[in-house]
Amino acid sequence: MNPQLEGVRDIPGTYLFDLRTSHRNLAINRFFWRFIGAEAREAYRTDPERAMSDAGLTEAQKVLVREQDWLGLVRSGVNFFVLEKFARVAGKTNLEVYAMMRGESFEDFMKTRQVPDAR
Repeated sequence: MNPQLEGVRDIPGTYLFDLRTSHRNLAINRFFWRFIGAEAREAYRTDPERAMSDAGLTEAQKVLVREQDWLGLVRSGVNFFVLEKFARVAGKTNLEVYAMMRGESFEDFMKTRQVPDAR
């Protein structure tokens, strides 16, 4: 392991995303990355099951996508920057995703912000 990362797994709420994680989860990360294109977004909206199968997702990955388990996706090795693309397709803002990752309602999450009325 990279000596700069020693102990990182011991920090609660930290989910390492490195080359090994990226390689292990290439199919699902590419699946979300392709949402930059309208064709991929439309294919998912039209038939999510087919889109996921065509992308080669495992059943466990499909469950995370179906349930929009944002924290589960991060824990499983999805890069947050491609997860944002999925959030847009799912009609969620970053703030809504952050709230769900924390297990909070959007309203409760916003109360923890320095600007709670911001959207």
